Amino acid sequence: MLQFFFAYILIIAVANLIWEIAHAPLYTIWIDGTRAEIAFAIAHCTFGDVLIAGSSLSLAWLIAGRRGWPDKNYWRVAGLSLLIGLTYTVFSEWLNISIRESWAYREAMPTIGPLNTGLSPLLQWLIIPSLIFAWLKSAMRR
Repeated sequence: MLQFFFAYILIIAVANLIWEIAHAPLYTIWIDGTRAEIAFAIAHCTFGDVLIAGSSLSLAWLIAGRRGWPDKNYWRVAGLSLLIGLTYTVFSEWLNISIRESWAYREAMPTIGPLNTGLSPLLQWLIIPSLIFAWLKSAMRR
């Protein structure tokens, strides 16, 4: 379990760093911020992504997979982890965009749902963990 967790966190950190760099132009900081502010925002968000991923996986493991995981109940824990991460992301985007006004989307950011959540953060939390869970499951079979 611990070896899987560390592999997952390491890979998710790299993948989220790449995603954060790629979607930074969809936020107003890309236009309004200095290079240092943009770099700090990317690092800060990547660190937050790692915390969300680690917490989501840990909570999902506690709820659905303590015995024999990752050999047993792999997809149950992975799916629950995805759901937790996605739910937190929607909440965090709403809180930081609408309430705290900590950051803002540019017009280029497509939004969906009643909370006007950015499509890029939603896809980030659907695509990255899904691919990593699938890849690690495949690697475990070897």
